[in-house]
Amino acid sequence: MQEIVSTLVTYSVTMSKRFIADYFGFTKKERTGIFVLLLLIGFFIILPFLFPFFIKEKTFDHIAFAKAIDSLKVKQADNADGYVNRNAGKFEQRSSTTYSGPQNKGELFYFDPNTASAADWKRLGIRDKTIATISNYLSKGGKFYRKEDIGKIWGLHQDEIDRLIPYIQIKNDHSTATFSAEKKYEPRQYNTKSSVAIAVDINLADTTAFIALPGIGSKLSQRIINFREKLGGFYKVEQIGETFGLADSTFQKIKPSLMISKDQLRTININVATVDEMKSHPYLRYALANAIIQYRLQHGNYLEVEGIKKIMAITEEIYNKVSPYLTVN
Repeated sequence: MQEIVSTLVTYSVTMSKRFIADYFGFTKKERTGIFVLLLLIGFFIILPFLFPFFIKEKTFDHIAFAKAIDSLKVKQADNADGYVNRNAGKFEQRSSTTYSGPQNKGELFYFDPNTASAADWKRLGIRDKTIATISNYLSKGGKFYRKEDIGKIWGLHQDEIDRLIPYIQIKNDHSTATFSAEKKYEPRQYNTKSSVAIAVDINLADTTAFIALPGIGSKLSQRIINFREKLGGFYKVEQIGETFGLADSTFQKIKPSLMISKDQLRTININVATVDEMKSHPYLRYALANAIIQYRLQHGNYLEVEGIKKIMAITEEIYNKVSPYLTVN
């Protein structure tokens, strides 16, 4: 009986070993495959951690980016105050007659701008405000001598000028009844202005001196004076060209007659000035004024004007423009 039990136990153990060997044993090739598979799994697990060593991330100059954003905010704030950047960083008040949208083209026919009535201009598609400007110009003794002269009319846009010029016919005889009643204006300031050499000191001149320049009327002369007062004086002739409403062609015409004999400017002490005092300056406005004051509150008084360059909103262009009007004393 013991022999039978022993035989059964031995047989059971043998079958168990054979079963384990059949289902859980691996050949040499299978073991190699498993090892390679484990290596691949491990490699792909650690691969993301190796990326920084082989692929360099792009670096960004966050300071320059922040400075650009601040500069954009400054420009937007200036626009909201009624000033826009024109040509070489010029500041001018936004015109209420900004040209936008399609205009009434009107009817085209041959006409003489010196004799055309208000109804004729209206028929041509010209706006009432521009017609009033033309009538005012003619009533004061002004005349159109060439077709291109209509380009000097304020409020007449380039597309309208190009459309009207081919239909302009100006008579050589300017002694028509239309102008006979205005003979008292014949000495014309326009000829006098262009034929006499004038030297105007832009920091000392009054409105009369500016009106003596070609293309400058009473309104423009007053705007120049007002702009000079807001700035605190001019430090270069080119600043005259920033006056609102002064066309660049007119500025280039009068530029040789302009000069500065005294460039003493009214300055702002950035260590004691308030936001209200600074924001009234055309080159500062609220955004820059507030930035200068906030930096002063955080870091103390400025030792020199150049210290404002540390403010991100102050670009090199803005600094060069405004620094002559600032002081720390």
